[in-house]
Amino acid sequence: MSAEKFPWSPVVATGIGSLPGTNAAEAARVIVGELTDFIHLFELPARGPGSDMVGRTAALLTEVSLGLGLDTTPQGWRVAPGPGRAMRRARSWLGEDLDALEEQSLNYPGPVKTQVTGPWTLAASIEMATGERILKDPGACRDITQALAEAVRLHIGELGRRFGGPVVIQIDEPALPTVLAGTIGTASGLSSYLAVERAIAGAGLRVVLDAAKVAGATVGIHCCASDVPIDMFINAGAEFISIDLLNGKCPDEQLGVLLEAGVGLFAGSVPAVGSGTISDTEASRPVREAIHRLGMSDPKWLAGVVITPTCGMAGANWDWVRTAYDVCRAAGSVLRDDRVDGEEEGGKHGR
Repeated sequence: MSAEKFPWSPVVATGIGSLPGTNAAEAARVIVGELTDFIHLFELPARGPGSDMVGRTAALLTEVSLGLGLDTTPQGWRVAPGPGRAMRRARSWLGEDLDALEEQSLNYPGPVKTQVTGPWTLAASIEMATGERILKDPGACRDITQALAEAVRLHIGELGRRFGGPVVIQIDEPALPTVLAGTIGTASGLSSYLAVERAIAGAGLRVVLDAAKVAGATVGIHCCASDVPIDMFINAGAEFISIDLLNGKCPDEQLGVLLEAGVGLFAGSVPAVGSGTISDTEASRPVREAIHRLGMSDPKWLAGVVITPTCGMAGANWDWVRTAYDVCRAAGSVLRDDRVDGEEEGGKHGR
């Protein structure tokens, strides 16, 4: 494993995706100011439906076909025969966010990351006209997977034209463990949808990941739920996996498999919501302790590590966002120096 296989430098910092508030310019300024080596496109769910993770991805799907669209319901999102007002709003917000980040990052040469909701979380979140989730219909699951693959390809092209540097795609799959477990309730509430077989779920992921790779991006999967299916993600071709390392949601055995496979690790090491101060040594501790427990003290195991908050930060305030991003970046310095417990801690970070 070597740093050259990843478009980021070893042990840099980035964000997961969502941020607080409704001001795209402010979000872009914070990202570019704090995440100097690895910026990311953001979502601002506080603006309302269309700026959430599902609505944002639906905006990308409308670029594939005007016949693809979603509309809002009291429960969330439902398939619609065309884009409609909600989708026009989602597309407008996406353009606003891209414009703001592009304006703030002029002359930035590094990688830019974007987030796209994965096929299984989409299938578990979106209703068909019948009121049942797409998850119930295998044919509909295949259709949305294929459409998503094409939407990802187009999105990568736009990011490449706007920013000029390497593009990184993060496929968000928070619902996948429940899809595999068969614990998502039907519309009646009296039963659950059948569990999706792991082979079928993995094949769907591979369709999207392969499309991203063909388009020239580095692609991985984010899942901050418990029971993250690390093996499935690796077999599907993930080049990095983003997990909540702070709260112990990835067993050492699975983490060892990930590192041994040469897959990048986006290590959620700082709380997504918090207050006060946190030291760079404290923020680096989840990675350092895991690597020492696994006996992987050679610096090569850090080649693909990126330090992140544990999840999206829509529920945080801006002071904590700045603190978290600042300390994620500082934690990378601690890891590169391979400081161990017992040595003097770095400074406290807080605002």
